[in-house]
Amino acid sequence: MAGGELVLASRSPQRRAILETLGVPFRVRVSDAEERTDGDPIAVAVENARRKALAVADGEPPGTLVLGADTVIVDDLDDRAVAGERAVGKPADAAEAAAMLRRWSGRGHHVASSVAVVRAAAAGGHELVLAEADTTLVRFRELGEDELDWYVATGEWRDRAGGYAIQLRGTLLVDGIDGDWWTVVGLPVALLARRLPGLLRRP
Repeated sequence: MAGGELVLASRSPQRRAILETLGVPFRVRVSDAEERTDGDPIAVAVENARRKALAVADGEPPGTLVLGADTVIVDDLDDRAVAGERAVGKPADAAEAAAMLRRWSGRGHHVASSVAVVRAAAAGGHELVLAEADTTLVRFRELGEDELDWYVATGEWRDRAGGYAIQLRGTLLVDGIDGDWWTVVGLPVALLARRLPGLLRRP
């Protein structure tokens, strides 16, 4: 897609690393937008991505493309019954991280990453180009207490929704996925490539 400079409206090191891995030129400007927490978790994630992108776009030159994102984990999601599911957040401490991992042991859960792309316009205006989410099913192996203790001791659970990092040692807990691996890491790359193919193929 045509457009000016790309700005990532996120403090997430995972999202920065994804864009760097893909060779996409960008700069970071962290959004101060207030995030929603109540409601259907996937709809909330899309709204939070939109809010982040809009908050940053308001201060950017016309033509700038701003990318906002959000990631949530949802138990037992199916396409027919999204409403009423609750998102799983970041563990507060090691005990809560271990409890989350026990919850995933031997079963599947869904990771949804949303993305919003906003084009800044003149006089503080903006154009919402995209606001959608992608969902990937992650299946964990049966985990013993020694594995749980080992993983929690790595500290990777800190500041991670669901208490693990699939792109790091957390991959050793995973039996398989159905969907886009990048969605689990934090940015729905396949969705962006499908909906806005030029965004990630920039000079």
